[in-house]
Amino acid sequence: MTYAFKKNLLPSSKYGIKAPYAMAPQYITVHNTANDASAANEIKYMLSNNNEVSYHIAIDDKEVIQGIPYNRNAWHCGDGRGSGNMKSIGVEICYSKSGGARYEIAEENAVQYIAKLLKEYGWGIDRVKQHYDWSKKNCPHRIRAEGRWNSFLKRIEQTMKPTTPITQPKEEPKVNTLTSTAKDDLKSLLKDAHKQGILKVDHSEKVGSMTDGEALGLLISVVKRTI
Repeated sequence: MTYAFKKNLLPSSKYGIKAPYAMAPQYITVHNTANDASAANEIKYMLSNNNEVSYHIAIDDKEVIQGIPYNRNAWHCGDGRGSGNMKSIGVEICYSKSGGARYEIAEENAVQYIAKLLKEYGWGIDRVKQHYDWSKKNCPHRIRAEGRWNSFLKRIEQTMKPTTPITQPKEEPKVNTLTSTAKDDLKSLLKDAHKQGILKVDHSEKVGSMTDGEALGLLISVVKRTI
């Protein structure tokens, strides 16, 4: 999933209503909006009214929009001056009323963005909470109603895992660049070295399959033992 990240931040003149306290975040709290407005409209409405209701982020199927800085609190958890409101970043997932494709994409964008936040703060999945955890409100309502909270967390954890593919070491090129004459000469040399007791094992039949490094190593051994 891809999304555009934007900021439409609360003016400081409204901090007293929407974000009155400085905050050092310790958690991320997940919400469903319970309506079908876009992220842009959710943030616009939150910023324009004078209600003591606020949240940091709204996420829909196309955008992640930040409305409140993460170093300010927001009123989104219903626990007064408890840890939900005072120590957590509020994330609203849009289009949860009707659900459907738009909501599914919005939820996946939330998974991606929350995983990004966790990595940036150096946090584990234990820092992700439901609105319900702070004040027992049935939120995020759709995720809870569908019994998907644990799987939602697992998706975030999976997203946090490194995606860099493990590269296998390249095999050293085989000695197939030698001319047929050179191969025959090398076979004869190794066969004679074995007959003379210079090499304990006859490697002559392996000339076509051994690497350049292996061939060079055997030649060096033969030279050293005949000096």
